[in-house]
Amino acid sequence: MLRLTFATGTEPGKWFERYRRATDHGGLETIDADDAIAVLLAGDADVALARLPHGGIDKRISEDDTHIVRLYTESRGVAVPKDSVFAELGEAVDPRDIADEHLNYRIADDASLNIDEIRAGLQVVAANVGIVIAPRPLLKVLSKKQVVPLELKDPSVPSTDIALVWPKEKDSEAIQDFVGIAKGRTQNSSRHEAPKKSASEKTKAKQARRNDAQGRAQGRAQGRTQKNSGRKGSLGRGSSPRRGRRG
Repeated sequence: MLRLTFATGTEPGKWFERYRRATDHGGLETIDADDAIAVLLAGDADVALARLPHGGIDKRISEDDTHIVRLYTESRGVAVPKDSVFAELGEAVDPRDIADEHLNYRIADDASLNIDEIRAGLQVVAANVGIVIAPRPLLKVLSKKQVVPLELKDPSVPSTDIALVWPKEKDSEAIQDFVGIAKGRTQNSSRHEAPKKSASEKTKAKQARRNDAQGRAQGRAQGRTQKNSGRKGSLGRGSSPRRGRRG
């Protein structure tokens, strides 16, 4: 059984499904958490799908004893009221256009986030007051109907990476297989431990391959027969047989 905790704002459901379908490690237990690193450090998970500073690291872990596999960088985002001019345009927002807006929350300079404060800030935005600046994927998950999350084109705002994090001493085939799936490795890859088949399933698969081979052989034989038949029939259509001379 692999225990995995994933940060709020990530949506790894497709990876979970592929892992359960393609591997045989005793299943997958998942834990949604505002702070995936905290769950990992508490020993309640084997691996964390966590949010880290872009190119940086969470201060609570060290690369000396922790594996870190970065998967993608999140886009910067700003949450605005549904009735605002920004929401109506639906375009990426320039920081100069929101300079005078009331700021309910902004991601910290070290790229750390307080999810509870973001939720509270979004409630204020929903009341048609101010904005919230945070990773856009996180805003998409947390925003309600009265809030619209847009891309923010502001390089001064820290960006974040989504990464798989786990202790080096806890490394395992199960974790490596999940890493492979998250990075797009196919089910046929040798990194995956394919589900084991029973004796009856192996027999059925072998019989299916045998039937397929017989079907292909019969198809080739029929094709040759039809081809030869076509050649014989073309004699009367394209030419006439030569007659002998009369005496």
